[in-house]
Amino acid sequence: MRSMKDFKQSHEGGYVVLLNTLIFIAIILALLFGALSPLFSYRATAKGLLSSKQAYLATQSASAEAFYRIKTGRTLPSSVTLALTSGTSTITTTTNGNNRSISITGTKDGYDRSMQMAISTGSGIDFNYGLQAGTDGMSINGGSTINGNIYSNSSINAISATITGSAVAADSAALTADQTNETPLPPPTSTTFRNAAATQDFAQSFRVTSDAPINKVQFYMRKTGAPANATVIIAANNAGSPNNTAITSATLNASLVTTSYGWIEVVFPTSISLIPGTTYWLIIQNGATSASANYTIGTNTAYANGTGRVGRYGGSWTATNDAYFRLFTGGIASTIGGAAYVGGVNIGGQAWATNVRGASVTGSLFCINGTNNNKACNTTRGAAPSEGLPFSDANIQAWKDAAAAGGSQGATTIGFAGGTLGPRVINGNLTVNGGGTLTLTGPLWVTGNVTITSGGRLRLPPGYGVNSESIVSDGIVTISGGGSVGSGTNGSYLFIVSTSKCPDDVGCGSNSAINISGGAGAIAASAQWGNVALSGGAAINAVVGNSITVTGGTTVTYDQGLASPSFQSGPSGGYNLDSWIEN
Repeated sequence: MRSMKDFKQSHEGGYVVLLNTLIFIAIILALLFGALSPLFSYRATAKGLLSSKQAYLATQSASAEAFYRIKTGRTLPSSVTLALTSGTSTITTTTNGNNRSISITGTKDGYDRSMQMAISTGSGIDFNYGLQAGTDGMSINGGSTINGNIYSNSSINAISATITGSAVAADSAALTADQTNETPLPPPTSTTFRNAAATQDFAQSFRVTSDAPINKVQFYMRKTGAPANATVIIAANNAGSPNNTAITSATLNASLVTTSYGWIEVVFPTSISLIPGTTYWLIIQNGATSASANYTIGTNTAYANGTGRVGRYGGSWTATNDAYFRLFTGGIASTIGGAAYVGGVNIGGQAWATNVRGASVTGSLFCINGTNNNKACNTTRGAAPSEGLPFSDANIQAWKDAAAAGGSQGATTIGFAGGTLGPRVINGNLTVNGGGTLTLTGPLWVTGNVTITSGGRLRLPPGYGVNSESIVSDGIVTISGGGSVGSGTNGSYLFIVSTSKCPDDVGCGSNSAINISGGAGAIAASAQWGNVALSGGAAINAVVGNSITVTGGTTVTYDQGLASPSFQSGPSGGYNLDSWIEN
């Protein structure tokens, strides 16, 4: 029989075992916590880093949106919040005259990233996209990559292609104008406006022949001094004068107008349909007058479907001669992509077109009809508006005039010994080959073809600093065989411009207006009446063309400095990005 002492010892032993077990479990839990704590901490840190990066992307996307709205004359409220795929961004804008201070805060899961921009109005050209095409659109394939945004006034055919930014394809304008008054040239008469209170604005009445949406208008005009941007308004008729209520409006960029006559294009941001045979008015409205800063438009008395007026919008009008103008209506519905499978084109930002096919889109997908995409269409935006190309024919003529001021010479070949030229007109072809380097000291106007091949190079001298320069060719431009074009200073670029309509002109053969294969350096290429063809791994900063073809693993990497380039002569940037601070 067990004694009370034995019973007590037995229970005390059980308590010891239980205590030891609890101590053991506590040690195990402590070890597990010590082992797992870094993992939990790492997970939280990784999540925080991801959210911070997404907030940064939201900030960058919002900055591009803000600059785009300012550049294109679209509304940018003093404060606006954007809901983006990567997060939420708030844009706050303060305006002081021609200067804007913009603060942007991107937020994702409680993490904030911010930045500040200071933007001032410049005067001149601006390249705002990696690729920008006119009414013949663009084709991107063969594993090519566009690092930046692209914009086309027609379809973007893209298969086996990557676009890291956004892609917009507007419905194209008709190839012929609905209304024109443009002959003879030069115009027999002219009308100056913005020079006095009684002639502050100009108006021209017209009647369209179809109800197709209005796309764009062109005016044949020049300027004196440095007038500010004007507003182009379409208004109804009121007893033989413009109605005071605008139907639609757009900005006439003063930087596209020079002191010589040229066709200046204004694209309307929204498409409106008018009633055929009904009188409407085009008004060029100005906010001020100056005897030393004004506009002159070419005129005659031959236009049968309307009449001209000078005066003040909202006030009285006086009859004058008919304006030289072209009015275009809408044409063909646009498409982005084209593949019969999802991911034929990968778009890192937004996509916007009437039709989108075979696309994988990271951002919002705005379309009316969509097939073989990774998400359904957001139909709230309708068709995308057309966008004007960076510079006008008058800007190109200004570069030619600056080159002509330096004299002229015949056809020129630069070989191994190299050479220096500019400003200069070359009456004939320009060839740079054999490893030679041509250093530009001013603009060149080449009346023939430009060929850079066999290691030939074009360069700007160190003294140019951040300034840029241009070569304008009336023929075909070819950069191949290791030929390179570029400058040695960040923010300094070479602009290669061709006025050729190739391949759709006599004598083009299979050549485009500009043909680039292989690396090209810090260059922007423009053929606003022809095609730009990039192939064979070409590397370039920006391309503008009436049409663009990109094949063979080509890479286009947009440089933000092209939004406001500075030239030694001729037009400069449309907007100045004075500062950019990221926090």
